[in-house]
Amino acid sequence: MKCTSVARAAGAVVLATLTVVPGTALASASDPTAALPAEVLAAYQRDLGLDSGEAKARLELERTAAATQKSVQEFTGAAYGGAWFDADSGKLVVGVTDEARSRVVRALGAEPKLVAHSATTLTDTKNEIDRAGRAPGAVTGWYVDTEANSVVVTVKRGAVDGEVSRFLDTAKAAGPVSVVETDRAPRLYADIRGGDAYNINNQSRCSIGFAVSGGFVSAGHCGSPGDPVTSGGQSMGSFEGSSFPGDDYSYVTTGSGWTPTAKVNHYGGADVIVSGSTEAAVGASVCRSGSTTGWHCGTVQAKDQTVNYQEGSVSGLTRTNACAEPGDSGGSWVSGTQAQGVTSGGSGDCTSGGETYFQPVNEILSVYGVSLITG
Repeated sequence: MKCTSVARAAGAVVLATLTVVPGTALASASDPTAALPAEVLAAYQRDLGLDSGEAKARLELERTAAATQKSVQEFTGAAYGGAWFDADSGKLVVGVTDEARSRVVRALGAEPKLVAHSATTLTDTKNEIDRAGRAPGAVTGWYVDTEANSVVVTVKRGAVDGEVSRFLDTAKAAGPVSVVETDRAPRLYADIRGGDAYNINNQSRCSIGFAVSGGFVSAGHCGSPGDPVTSGGQSMGSFEGSSFPGDDYSYVTTGSGWTPTAKVNHYGGADVIVSGSTEAAVGASVCRSGSTTGWHCGTVQAKDQTVNYQEGSVSGLTRTNACAEPGDSGGSWVSGTQAQGVTSGGSGDCTSGGETYFQPVNEILSVYGVSLITG
């Protein structure tokens, strides 16, 4: 088929023709799904509600739209009002502030829509709001909504008070702004990884043992049931259970923003991915991860040891000759990729050496009825 390309000459729009292979518009004819792993294509089908054929057809249309967008933006110039893919029509829709540019857009295979504001105006408005200073907590964000041809500021429903109103007045003075109330507020997402630091009651620090269903396990002396837990200044959750002395284990439940993973922090190397919790024999090598001293290794020297701490005795611990220091408590012990336990305590340090004891992990999993996250 024939498609029209566009060039400018002395401010006028000059049309010329070029040949395009049918069905490909400005993109190549190769299958865009050919290089996709099967699980990626399956995710398209699952999350977009498409069957295999529909997913492949949509990807082809989207690829064509992406190629077309670059040309459209160039040839519409200052009149460009942004573009978006319309799934219903399978076409790229392009906003233009000058109706005369509609012919250009159609010639390039897209659908024009007359809008009031250019993409540059919208971007400048958004950037001006960025420079307005810290927004009130009830303001959850702002973004350029190309289809609406406006900058949208989202605010928690029912939370428009004096401070929020002043911020919105400043935003509206920057350019085309609309306000949308929302029932949702953004939060950070983070991985739960063995060996990483966490804080208790904003006072003390321990290390994560292993991610489990619903949260993570750690040492019992790190906190008591109900104690709040944070990491990096963000709330993680709280201690669901804790036992110390006698035992030295705990279970912390975490909020939806924290994703349990099979990772253990190697501190300087690639994360270790835990694959199970088969118990290593006496004499076997074992390594631990902790937020004070990082990654250290040694061997298992004894099992079922009772350690008499000043705070009380703990039985059933495993003795090792790997070093540790305060803050490493609760951290991960692994043999190969098998989870072994969480750091309880010890003697010495990582300068002079010493002994360190861990609480076996399988007992913790059994007591709290949780499953170890493996990969």
